[in-house]
Amino acid sequence: MYAMIDKIRSLSKDTLIYGVNTIVGRFLNFVLVPYYTNKFLPAEYGVVALLYSYIAILNVFFSIGLESGYMRFASQKETGSDKENFSNPYLLNVINSLLLGTLIFVFADQFAYLFQIEAEYSYLVRYMAAILFFDSVVLIPFAYLRLCNRALKFSTYKIINIVLNVALNFILISYFKMGIESIFISNLAASAITFLMIVPLISGNWTFSFNKQLVNDLLKFSLPYIPVGIASNIIQIVDRPILKVLSDDKTVGIYQANYKLGIFMMLVVSMFEYAWRPFFLNNAKEKNAKEIFAKVLTAFVIVGSFIVLLLSVFITDIVKAELPFGFHLIGKDYWGGLDIVPIILFSYLFYGMYINFMAGIYIEKKTSYLSLIALIGAALNIAGIFLLYPVLGLQGVAVATLLSYVVMMASIYFVSNKFYPVKYEWERIFAIIGIMMVVYAGYFYSNKLFDLSWYVKIVFPLGYLLLLRVLKLFDPRTLKKLAGK
Repeated sequence: MYAMIDKIRSLSKDTLIYGVNTIVGRFLNFVLVPYYTNKFLPAEYGVVALLYSYIAILNVFFSIGLESGYMRFASQKETGSDKENFSNPYLLNVINSLLLGTLIFVFADQFAYLFQIEAEYSYLVRYMAAILFFDSVVLIPFAYLRLCNRALKFSTYKIINIVLNVALNFILISYFKMGIESIFISNLAASAITFLMIVPLISGNWTFSFNKQLVNDLLKFSLPYIPVGIASNIIQIVDRPILKVLSDDKTVGIYQANYKLGIFMMLVVSMFEYAWRPFFLNNAKEKNAKEIFAKVLTAFVIVGSFIVLLLSVFITDIVKAELPFGFHLIGKDYWGGLDIVPIILFSYLFYGMYINFMAGIYIEKKTSYLSLIALIGAALNIAGIFLLYPVLGLQGVAVATLLSYVVMMASIYFVSNKFYPVKYEWERIFAIIGIMMVVYAGYFYSNKLFDLSWYVKIVFPLGYLLLLRVLKLFDPRTLKKLAGK
């Protein structure tokens, strides 16, 4: 038992380090949301949202799954030397990124038309191409740092990148009075500087030795991640392009700003994901690995559900509170979309569970199933948006995202459990989520009737924890042990 707790404690420590990076990084990036929404009109911000949606999708084609392939083969050391395991996937990544980046740069006008970008903004596609290239060629070096448990160095590079990006945004927009192009120029400069900083790491792990067997194995493992990555990104960002088809840039901008408020739950999921993948790969051969994985899921659901409930109760108060210089968390023109935020937060809870279940798929090398699962989720999301937006508006788009994550989570569980069975604590998990939903429903209808003050609202999340404790679904002492406190 103590050995298991030590293992989970090591995960929690890595999660904390990655979490500091993620929280600081995401916070600095999130500072830009109120800045943008108070500086730019919803229609202008909608153009930015649309372009970054396509950046997310194109990232998959630039990386072609080689980051995941590198982590899989470098961690197991089945084929080739350490330097070959770094250099071979990195070379493939650079060549592919250079070819695709050049193609998009040269045919920027054609891609702008394809992306539904107005002609006056078509030049921004060239910035996109350069951003995609520099972001892609640092993926494997960053994966190397994660695999070597060099979380502090990883975090330092990431934070420097974000600080540069944020600082340049403020300088270009406030001092030089530039428009939305400043967002892309800042991103490009930060990405290029990050690449230059990481060059010594690349050269230190480089070899010109080419291992044909390793390359074949890498491509066989990595290429299935292309449809997986596309489908996963479709679920996260396809709502913006579809909204552009069904509405206009203004609606896209409002949706994007409110979707960004889901960052608070996304932080939890992101910091968990960064630590989780190297953790389960490095501990897969432990005798009690499956028991550890089951406990991790339960702990994640307890923490995640509380955060979802807490934020859902207070998000309106947080957004409408006045910040320095008369700013709000998002500009008043964007408040019409606040109803989607609890749905987005809840979606991230299921996405975190999905990430947890990926362990069995990785360990048993069954990544080909990820393509089918992700495509099912993507198809459901797209169909859901077209069906629900005309009826429910922006809430319908958010519900479609939630449903797709639930289906993907359930699908990957059944597939993973077939090849790598784990006895998860399902009775506890269902009870925890069910109670959270009942408590939120109680808050929602009470607030509708009585317009509750904040000191009354706090009763709901605290009451939720009390219910879990009374029903013996939650023990603070266990969480403290797992967190190594």
